[in-house]
Amino acid sequence: MSVRKFLLPVSSSASAEAALHAGLMLAKMWNAHLEVLYISADSREIVPIAGEGLSGAMIEEMMSATERESGSRAASLRELFYAVTEEQVVTVGDALPGRNEPSASFTTMTGREDQVVAHRARLSDLTIVPHPLAGEDVAAADALHAVIFDSGRPVLLAPVVPPESIGKRIAIAWNGTAFAASALASAMPFVRQAEAVCILHSPEYFRPGPSAVEVAEYISHHGVTAEIRTFYPRNRVVGAGLLAGAVEFGADMMTMGAYSTTSRLRQLILGGVTRHVLENATLPVLMNR
Repeated sequence: MSVRKFLLPVSSSASAEAALHAGLMLAKMWNAHLEVLYISADSREIVPIAGEGLSGAMIEEMMSATERESGSRAASLRELFYAVTEEQVVTVGDALPGRNEPSASFTTMTGREDQVVAHRARLSDLTIVPHPLAGEDVAAADALHAVIFDSGRPVLLAPVVPPESIGKRIAIAWNGTAFAASALASAMPFVRQAEAVCILHSPEYFRPGPSAVEVAEYISHHGVTAEIRTFYPRNRVVGAGLLAGAVEFGADMMTMGAYSTTSRLRQLILGGVTRHVLENATLPVLMNR
């Protein structure tokens, strides 16, 4: 089990920097390739949004303004990409068969961001998404949900600030669901080489399924010994207790099933564990469904 290809969709320099550092750290860890992807909005899509009542000249100016702004963002992100890859001493260029060193590339595409990200993520081992709160990047949240719901592949929520390490101490958020199992399967390459692993479980978080003890027994077949810890809600918030448990363990990465207990819409309206983690996590979080 190995990880060879990472995808990192970016939309603004403010939110991309920490995620870029995390992505290059992972590329160096696995001698893998990191594809940094900027998606330019199709200016033709603003025409139906603009609606009636605008002259052709006005619509043309709106399209030109959209293209100028997109070009400016792409240039800024490309500059950041080259600066960080130089700092991290990572080769810039397309991935080559048999290459056993980290590499990175910067790609620009045009289209609907959620659709393009979901499609590209389907052929990536892991997609890294900037934290939506970093630079208040709404597009990052759209990319995150596109991967979770439409790619069939795992996503890693990057922290707001560049991490010092990823995957040395892993916390497994376990609630017995198929979604948690899917996230665990995606994280196993990291689990197998971690220095310490902890399984976090709670009566308030658990659903019918295998127990934390059974999870520990399962990963023992991969040569990994895991500690089992029980966490409890903080101020009646399960997600807060989960994150506190990960911090107390000293985790630099957490894995969990996403939107596994209720629908995404219900979580967005009423709140839930996934939503709380997305809004408050300070460590990298690997999610899957």
